[in-house]
Formats: sequence, structure tokens, C-alpha cells
Amino acid sequence: QVQLQESGGGSARPGESLRLSCAASGSFWSINNMGWYRRAPGKQRELVASITPGGVPTYAPSVKGRFPISIDNAKKTVYLEMNKLQPEDTAVYYCNIGVMLRGTTMPRSYWGQGTQVTVSS
Repeated sequence: QVQLQESGGGSARPGESLRLSCAASGSFWSINNMGWYRRAPGKQRELVASITPGGVPTYAPSVKGRFPISIDNAKKTVYLEMNKLQPEDTAVYYCNIGVMLRGTTMPRSYWGQGTQVTVSS
């Protein structure tokens, strides 16, 4: 199994910043990608940003340029800098990791418990 430790969520005012961190542990063989999804009330889950171990990122159009993502392979940790936060960013943010387990070529996906981000004045 894979465990994900999320941190950095909380409340912020419009224009402020928060930093989300997600550290992975467990018995997986390798990481395919790590990233963050979010689910706002009444809306579907959406990808916010993800990144490969090689540092290739993928961003939602709404956060590109505001939410740079990075990865520390040694620490197996992904970071999401959320800048210029807006009320529309309010959601539960979930860390996600895609891994390869030892002895198989089938990718597996695991989710964190979620952390609330609330942006309001």
C-alpha cells in the first residue's frame, strides 16, 4: 500500500498564498506522477496540477501561472504553491499518486484524505 501525508491547507484571503505538500511512503517500486486534484461544492473533481519525476508538469488552465508545482524525488514529496488565491479556488484538495508496484507493469493510483482550502474575504 501507499500512504500520502498532506499538509498546508487552510484559510486565506483573496490574493494570498498557501503551499500544499504531499509526502508519499510505502512499498511501491516507482512513481509515475504526483499531483493535486480538487473538488468544489457541486462540481466534479478536477486536476489542478501534476508532475512527473522528471519534472514535467501539467496544469489546469485556471491555475497555470499561479500554482507552480514541483517534486523532490528523494523525499517523494510534491509541492503546490498556490498564489493569488481567489474564492473560486475554494475546494477540498486531494493529493494523488500514480505508481508502479513491484512485480507488475500495471499502474496503481492512490489518494490522500483531502485538505480543505477556503478563500474568502
